[in-house]
Amino acid sequence: MATRPSRRDEFEIAVVCALSLEYDAVVLAFDEFWDDDGDTYGKAPGDPNTYTTGRVGKHNVVLALLPNMGKVGAAGTAASLRSSYTGLRLAVLTGICGGVPAPGTGDEIVLGDVVISKTVVQYDYGRQYPGRFIRRDTVDDNLGRPNKDIRALLATFETDRGRDALQRGATQALGQIRENAAKKRRRGAKYVRPSAAEDQLFKPEYQHKHRDGSNCGCVEQACEAARAASCNELCCDVAELVPRERLKETSESNDDPEFEIYVGCVGSSDMVMKSGEDRNRIAREHGIIAFEMEGAGVWDEVPCIVVKGVCDYADSHKNKKWQAYAAATAASVMKALLARYIQTDKPSAGDRTGSAASPTPPRGSGAVFNGPVTGKHVVAGQHTSGGTTNISFGN
Repeated sequence: MATRPSRRDEFEIAVVCALSLEYDAVVLAFDEFWDDDGDTYGKAPGDPNTYTTGRVGKHNVVLALLPNMGKVGAAGTAASLRSSYTGLRLAVLTGICGGVPAPGTGDEIVLGDVVISKTVVQYDYGRQYPGRFIRRDTVDDNLGRPNKDIRALLATFETDRGRDALQRGATQALGQIRENAAKKRRRGAKYVRPSAAEDQLFKPEYQHKHRDGSNCGCVEQACEAARAASCNELCCDVAELVPRERLKETSESNDDPEFEIYVGCVGSSDMVMKSGEDRNRIAREHGIIAFEMEGAGVWDEVPCIVVKGVCDYADSHKNKKWQAYAAATAASVMKALLARYIQTDKPSAGDRTGSAASPTPPRGSGAVFNGPVTGKHVVAGQHTSGGTTNISFGN
């Protein structure tokens, strides 16, 4: 179990959230808080962030909530985080995302599943030509690979043993989140999984808009009123729903886990993806399995893993019914992931108090420089006598 750190530089793990509902789920996964009686760690000059500190399993963790969504806010928060907490080895960006459903395949994602980033693609970085956007795709333009430490960890999650351990840990953590939420009045039901009937995937070309008989003008594009309305209010046709084997199997069996965990490429952009056709096109082009808005901002600032729960299908029918549950499943996977993240050895007390420090040189040893030094003086010569190096300067 981690002991309470005495200094900021002893924190190695950060968790970053973009939304308050993501933050609410993450704090329920904490085992202890170090700031219940107020902050004792401070922060670096010029750092505008506000932090929550505590323990998640065996790790001391600093938690940061972004001031706003998007890559710019995420990059600024991550840079300031790194300036204050200089010992960070890993940041876990935790929250919600839009999933690429891939129905009928072995990677059929449903709502509530969790995606872990193996790589991140900044798919909105490029050039807009008439009728076509071309992403910049050179080595210099693409985000780099995670470091070896992260790649080795993610590789274990792609093995049967590693994935099973992660799934078990996440299931236990979700139980803890629900238990802690139940202790808060009126929050107990917040993280219950919605019914399978609430998990609706429409055909990608079927838009969320008013149908025949409406006077709003929804012909090719949806009006603002339609975008704000629910599928029930617009009478979206259930005949346009895509059947999924996962949902059928879940309803017929009580043995399957509530959610699955996927490791893959995550698309990051400042745009909210709300188009089934564009979702599928971009996913095919870049091998993306989920869409979110902050990963690219954090990626270059701190060694990072994106862990996000699927709350919608990144199409025009998206709604907020699954957001709290998806935030909870992501927080549970975050905790299970950290349980598998190996801590680095800490220096012993002897190392910290002197054995690792350089010995103080005896009096008279080392280099001694004689002579005035100005912008007009240059080194003219050097000789050593009795352990003392003398340097003479000339104009």
